[in-house]
Amino acid sequence: MTTALITGATAGIGAAFARRLAGDGHSVVLVARDEKRLREQATELHDRHGIEAEVLRADLATEEGIAAVEARLADTRRPVDLLVNNAGFGNKGEYLDVPMADELAMLKVHCEAVLRLTTAAVRGMRERRRGAVVNVASVAAFVPRGTYGASKAWVVQFTQGAARDLAGSGVRLMALCPGFVRTEFHQRAGMGTDNIPGWLWLDADKLVDAAMKDLARGRSLSVPDPRYKALVGAVKLAPRGMLGGLTSRTGRKYGPR
Repeated sequence: MTTALITGATAGIGAAFARRLAGDGHSVVLVARDEKRLREQATELHDRHGIEAEVLRADLATEEGIAAVEARLADTRRPVDLLVNNAGFGNKGEYLDVPMADELAMLKVHCEAVLRLTTAAVRGMRERRRGAVVNVASVAAFVPRGTYGASKAWVVQFTQGAARDLAGSGVRLMALCPGFVRTEFHQRAGMGTDNIPGWLWLDADKLVDAAMKDLARGRSLSVPDPRYKALVGAVKLAPRGMLGGLTSRTGRKYGPR
């Protein structure tokens, strides 16, 4: 039996990964800040699927939190075969409206934690010549739209570059770039969603199913829906100057209110 570690595991995409992987027979290590929710989730997954569900409370916006998960990933007695770096959040407001401490916390979770946890996991995976890492980014990575998109662009570039460096090692890395998903993400950030068209919303479980298929195919980038594949393709063809104005207007229309 293999083991998967999922950060941000108690809600949204992270919870969908936990359900899918437990259902496939993997033991899971569930990482999040809320220990009560973690233990309830672990009990449910264990009772439903008969798998081992370990709980690790950690806040990845802190040094202590990142170090605790690094240590678990580096434990050779209990190897982790799949790492899902899903923890993340958004800040409400435009550049200069968001407190610097909040911007730095986002970079710590989206960039520093992803770098350090991926590295901690991949070292052992390379020695065993098997394993995989899914780093959850966003379609926001492909447009010039604030610190959130910039941090997710870093996740995509880092993941694809590391995937090339590890080619032939038996270790797979993939950046997952969803669009709008019905999770707690917007609520936690205080962002309204009533102005987002229904056709833009994705289901978390279907998204994870598509992501796992892309991982099995060996892809280093997954945009798991035809609607968003088309949007990302259009973005790549658009001139950068026009794209900046378009994403600014789109952000005002579909962004937080």
